[in-house]
Amino acid sequence: MELGIIGIVILLDQISKYIVQQNAAAIGQMEIIPNFLYLRYIKNTGAAWSMLSNHTMLLTLISVVEIGILVYFLLDVRKKKQTLYRIALSLMIGGAIGNLIDRVSFQYVRDFIDTYIFGYDFPVFNIADSALCIGAFLLIVILLFEKKESEA
Repeated sequence: MELGIIGIVILLDQISKYIVQQNAAAIGQMEIIPNFLYLRYIKNTGAAWSMLSNHTMLLTLISVVEIGILVYFLLDVRKKKQTLYRIALSLMIGGAIGNLIDRVSFQYVRDFIDTYIFGYDFPVFNIADSALCIGAFLLIVILLFEKKESEA
């Protein structure tokens, strides 16, 4: 199951990035949902919100360490058959690998999903970023409910 989730995230991420990159000139900034969702291709040399821009080697190292830690935890929870943990960690690993592929291949991450939420222009992101965030959110929810159950 885990390898399937990781593989699907990487595949969807890389295919979507390739399609958008190949059509970037034609797309420009394409409106999908007015005042909410746009396609806009950018080359992000940083991490979230372009933090640590132009520090590709450091971000690559951080990504490799992050993936190693996530794999360690995934192997640990596999022994306990904790399905939701496994899904969350698999999403995070797939997302981290998707962006790592870009950093190693291009020295930047290809981002293209641009959203405006309540008038705020949220930073442009991609499928890998989405998987990382969904996995992290799921992990936080799991940990919160686990803590409440242990206190009861």
